Amino acid sequence: MTEAWWEESIQAPDETTAAAARVRQDNLTKPPGSLGRLEELAISLAAMQGRDRPRVDQVWIAVFAGDHGVVAEGVSAFPQAVTQQMLANFVAGGAAIAVLARALGATLEVVDVGSLAAGPMPGVVWDKAGHGTANLATGPAMTESAVVAALDAGRRSVQRARVAGAELYVGGEMGIGNTTAAAALACALLGLSGRELAGPGTGLDSAGVAHKAALLDRALVLHADAEAPLEALRCLGGYELAALAGAYIACARDGVPVLVDGFIATAAALAATRLNPGVRDWLMFGHGSAEPGHARLLAALDARPLLDLGMRLGEGSGAAVAVSLLRSACALHNGMATFAEAGVSGG
Repeated sequence: MTEAWWEESIQAPDETTAAAARVRQDNLTKPPGSLGRLEELAISLAAMQGRDRPRVDQVWIAVFAGDHGVVAEGVSAFPQAVTQQMLANFVAGGAAIAVLARALGATLEVVDVGSLAAGPMPGVVWDKAGHGTANLATGPAMTESAVVAALDAGRRSVQRARVAGAELYVGGEMGIGNTTAAAALACALLGLSGRELAGPGTGLDSAGVAHKAALLDRALVLHADAEAPLEALRCLGGYELAALAGAYIACARDGVPVLVDGFIATAAALAATRLNPGVRDWLMFGHGSAEPGHARLLAALDARPLLDLGMRLGEGSGAAVAVSLLRSACALHNGMATFAEAGVSGG
């Protein structure tokens, strides 16, 4: 049987380059370790990029959009029409991620991988795996061919990013109902109950969160046999979640560093690492979401987010805010003088 592309072996970041970057950090004009995690980030980026002087000047932000049949269960404070409306807002430049992308000088790609839109929208990449998922509370969210098509859409986004010379990949998402799908997927992968990961999403009150938790538990019972990661993604995930997972795996295969966003993006990252454990070495985590379940997902991935600002918007926005930290880490690593260069006595 031919191995699926997402299962192929992934090369770890270059430890020789990492070692050289550590030596440089230890010889810069500062006490060793005094720049804290900025030093770690520079070393990690150097190893991922395979160069002593890492850079994140060229940033690619891809926002994947999909609709969810589970909204029929009343799990969102916003109507499903908002998914397509926000696609237009992204390309018009009015959404948070569009503003942040401009501020960063980043490329923003918007990919319709699974919304209910009947035809292409101007400025949006049309890479459909389907037109909205089925209701995960009553049956599998996607067919076997559809989940593979969504993974492939993520890989194609990374191919475009590489052609553009991307030095960092940020994945975002848009889809009314997708915090429910993300929570369902993560519950299945981690063996948790709905109560442990259900959160307010777009703004549910306590009764709404309780309803969501009960629905998640029903879905988990319905799909109790979906133990393999791909099957869990198919039955409980969404098109944008699968596209994000495919993008993360493709980045790891192709040596492109990834900055993961919040709850939904981290659920996709969890799925990606279950599909291929080698992905984890290529992931950095931008921020800790205010969505309550995010801390559980980060712990499962042994991940420390760079920021904790109480954000829970999605779209890739929290990760985009954290790009400036990566740029600062690179600037310090590349631009500071060593003790020898500055004529300063070392400790």
